[in-house]
Amino acid sequence: MKLFECQSCRQPLYFENTRCESCGRELGYLPALGTVTALQSDDRGWRALAEPKGRYRYCVNAVHNVCNWLLPVDHPEQFCAACRHNRTIPDLSQPLNLTRWRKIEVAKHRLFYTLLRLRLPLANRAQDPGGLAFDFIADQAADGTHSVMTGHASGLITINLAEADDPERERQRFEMREAYRTLLGHFRHEIAHYYWERLVARTPHLMEFRNLFGDEQKDYAAALEKHYAEGPPSDWHEHFVTPYASSHPWEDFAESWAHYFHIVDTLETAGGFGISLWPKVAKGGELAARIDFDPHQADLDRIIEAWLPLTFAVNSINRSMGLPDLYPFVLAPSVIVKLAFVHRLIAACSHQRARPAPAGAIRAIVASIRRSVGSPEGL
Repeated sequence: MKLFECQSCRQPLYFENTRCESCGRELGYLPALGTVTALQSDDRGWRALAEPKGRYRYCVNAVHNVCNWLLPVDHPEQFCAACRHNRTIPDLSQPLNLTRWRKIEVAKHRLFYTLLRLRLPLANRAQDPGGLAFDFIADQAADGTHSVMTGHASGLITINLAEADDPERERQRFEMREAYRTLLGHFRHEIAHYYWERLVARTPHLMEFRNLFGDEQKDYAAALEKHYAEGPPSDWHEHFVTPYASSHPWEDFAESWAHYFHIVDTLETAGGFGISLWPKVAKGGELAARIDFDPHQADLDRIIEAWLPLTFAVNSINRSMGLPDLYPFVLAPSVIVKLAFVHRLIAACSHQRARPAPAGAIRAIVASIRRSVGSPEGL
């Protein structure tokens, strides 16, 4: 995500801010401009300092402090471009539900930031019966068991409200032996299933998908049952980005898609801070990177050339603080080829001009960086 600042006082801002702590101005996010803007009230609505000609109002979910997105004051919709996809929200009469819903909306709005940046299609249920929709539902079972399953079905993404409870999510992460489990990760994974149906199924891309990921027609339920009973194959790290990706081609695609989103969003943030890497070690040049490009439009070889040194650097910083790796994954050459498929798919859909990187060149990049650190463990 790019960086934002108050147009009134130049105070740095977070994407979720609703008030500038420096000058006190109200803030809102303008999706059409991709910016957080300071606001000034007048008799026609809110005037945005980032676009003073228009007049705006907040999404109606702002009353719950779960959204800071703006719409033109005369827009026919009451909800913003992100919130109008909500089909079910939690029962707000329950004390903890509002707190957890706020966490869910933070992650969902960050997902929509990337979807809009990549210009992916976003039909809602009012526009298309199979359009994108969200159910945010709490478990009803009295014994604490999970009666609501997080997942996707025919355009509907369901998120169990328990995923917004940090201790519970960490418990599930530990029990499922996952290296990473976050709300934003859930959204990026589940949205991939939606776009698989839109961009891959019944399209000319399907054959290439099967060549890379496998035949999605294999029994899905049986594949998941086998995965949970037996675990991933011993060599999963050579072919998949996570153990779960090995369970079924659909899940391999979803995990690859999610990691593509992790990469482009984190690189944009790093670029916003002007991060460049010039390590003072032997062969440090192989870990050097200048992140001065827009990853949403860059070629994949440039993205990977920057991503691998960046993750080695931030993982090293985390270890210096005694924290887990920020990015605890290894991008094997075969995984990067799958990322290239996702990259081309999104570029074709959004009509961006992107040159796919040759698989051999990407493998050379990966091999060079791994040689420079002596092991793949830190990447």
